[in-house]
Amino acid sequence: MAEAHQAVAFQFTVTPDGIDLQLSREVLKHIYLSGVTSWKKRAIRFKNGVLTGVYPASPSSWLIVVIAIMSTMYARIDPSMGMIDRIKTSLPVSEFMTVQTQTVLSAILFATGLWLSFIFLLRYILKALLSYHGWIFESHGKMSFSTKVWLSLVKLLSGRRPLLYSFQASLPHLPVPSIDDTINRYLESVRPLLDDEQYKQMESVANDFKKDPAPKLQKHLKLKSWWATNYVSDWWEEYIYLRGRDPIMVNSNFYTMDLLYVIPTHRQASRAANVVHAMLQYRRKLERGELTPLRALGIVPMCSFQYERMFNTTRIPGIETDFVQHLKDRKHLVVYHRGRFFKVWLYYGGRHLLPSELELQFQRILDDKSEPQPGEIKLPSLTAGNRVPWARARLKYFNEGVNRASLEAIETAAFFLTLDDETHGYDPENIRSLDLYAKSLLHGKCYDRWFDKSFTLIVYKNGKIGVNTEHSWADSPIIGHMWEYVLATDCFHLGYTAEGHCKGDINKSLAPPTRLQWDIPKACQVIIEGSYMIAKGIADDVDFHGCLFNEFGKSLIKKCRTSPDAFIQLALQLAHYRDKGEFCLTYESSMTRMFREGRTETVRSCTCESTAFVKAMEDERTTNEQRLALFKKAADKHQNMYRLAMTGAGIDRHLFCLYIVSKVMDIDSPFLKQVLSEPWRLSTSQTPQQQLNLIDIQKFPKYVGAGGGFGPVADDGYGVSYIIVGEDLITFHISSKFSSPETVGQFQTVFLSATL
Repeated sequence: MAEAHQAVAFQFTVTPDGIDLQLSREVLKHIYLSGVTSWKKRAIRFKNGVLTGVYPASPSSWLIVVIAIMSTMYARIDPSMGMIDRIKTSLPVSEFMTVQTQTVLSAILFATGLWLSFIFLLRYILKALLSYHGWIFESHGKMSFSTKVWLSLVKLLSGRRPLLYSFQASLPHLPVPSIDDTINRYLESVRPLLDDEQYKQMESVANDFKKDPAPKLQKHLKLKSWWATNYVSDWWEEYIYLRGRDPIMVNSNFYTMDLLYVIPTHRQASRAANVVHAMLQYRRKLERGELTPLRALGIVPMCSFQYERMFNTTRIPGIETDFVQHLKDRKHLVVYHRGRFFKVWLYYGGRHLLPSELELQFQRILDDKSEPQPGEIKLPSLTAGNRVPWARARLKYFNEGVNRASLEAIETAAFFLTLDDETHGYDPENIRSLDLYAKSLLHGKCYDRWFDKSFTLIVYKNGKIGVNTEHSWADSPIIGHMWEYVLATDCFHLGYTAEGHCKGDINKSLAPPTRLQWDIPKACQVIIEGSYMIAKGIADDVDFHGCLFNEFGKSLIKKCRTSPDAFIQLALQLAHYRDKGEFCLTYESSMTRMFREGRTETVRSCTCESTAFVKAMEDERTTNEQRLALFKKAADKHQNMYRLAMTGAGIDRHLFCLYIVSKVMDIDSPFLKQVLSEPWRLSTSQTPQQQLNLIDIQKFPKYVGAGGGFGPVADDGYGVSYIIVGEDLITFHISSKFSSPETVGQFQTVFLSATL
């Protein structure tokens, strides 16, 4: 046991003269190195905190202002218009505070105040500039003179070498749309889904809502928008994610795949070691704020708020609502292998474990032949089942003794790692390989991922990897950012030996991983089994299909002067219509990260324009010229809606917040009830790629990501995630439920014919 190794690090003997304590020189060395590392980390965080706090200015600019003010004083010029003299008179006079010292100190205080005022002025100007979104509505490749001037000003005020959180204070708040705009856009979005009579009825209900109680609800919502950083995000996290009592496995969590064609090494422990080490490097940059903020056009900053809780984070179950627990400086991770839990320390002598050292630790776990303790093997299924039984079991059976200590080790870990005993990945010879890979990442065996952790890293027996992510703390672009860094670091920086091992020497003096101990009573084992059966029922019902579409890609679509995203969304509308013979409410996720603490907004992809195009495609009497004209009109409409969503003029988040206000005020609204109960039978999302541009896919075409996916939102609907890879590949992840006769094995086949 690791505890036994640590116990021999010091010895003591009891003598008549007292206790004779004998410390190991090696232990003292490690204590010293750990202390040095800790103080270095604090110093770097403090330095970067200062740099972020004064951005877009710099600490050196303070010195310039002080010198300038002092110079004017020696030249007998008073730029403060008497303020320095007023400050001087308020300072105490003493033997330590001479008149000259008072003068110098007064000048420094005035210069500091002037400098801070200048910083706030720059931030206010930058925030005002970033509130302008006219650039996003301009045609691709065409930029107006006013936008060019705006971009130049933003670039000028953005400073040099910003850190991850440098722009946070300068980002504008998410605006609250007007009631009229939101309702008009909503009615326009449902028009193609309703007949004339249904539409008139909906119009009547919407107009009644517009008169009352909408103004009252809007007033309270605007009040919140003035007070809160973001009027949507906190309620979205709480009511959409944390208050849900259904299982989060499949229903909420999502997955991300490894590189599509490449496995750098087939040694499971080696791949796990390199990837974990790369994650620790990323975490260090993240904690220090040293990552470069994401910027549209390379200039317009995106909000970085969601990155904060990537590591050291766990969703804690509650009876009525869960909460997200985020900690700092976690120095261990927990590994699950063949039904056993192991605690692995990530630091040695004040530094990260090297890849070769991590490989040794993981190999020790793989070689461990011990058996799971009673109830241990399926324990993670508690996080896969309903939330209330898990919350009650946690309070009753995991609140003391070894169970509490072991659960605490999991919930306070940097993240969770599963060394899976299965083999997965894309195999061109096996048409179902991508489907099985997706299902394994999404739910596994229902008891071999800790679904409450911010993310679970899964490493398969053949060296393939993937991530299962809990959704409440962040959205897919955030984990995608980390994943891109990890894959590039793993393949192009850390690398492997010719035998597939991690590079570097092996330190066999490391204490082995610690087995977590459990004392799980029979009654708790019954609850675990119940959660497992619920989770297994959900997992068995999920149907997946992965599709690699390489007939054409972004290159050809852009040559047609069409947005690739709009093209794919119209293809999805056509595919769904050919599958069902009707249209449905369609969800596409858009981001609102140009605003502070922004997350997502919904783009309602089924429009009057898209339905007209689809009907034309199915009507043999329609000419190709007519179809093309309708296609361009529908694509332009989709692009405009996407831009509106990105700039805070969406429909659904506004209506959602109005609904929350109505519930708090105990106001019944038939309109909001109906809107919030409408099912999304086609839920879609595009996975971003090349956020960091660390892998040159033109030079290394095999090093492309496979994207990720999620489960179906509606029982009788589809979940479609897609990633546009390079110039000639689009990868689709399509999910549905076997239990629905509406979706079994139809859409997957129809989709290809629609895109072709």
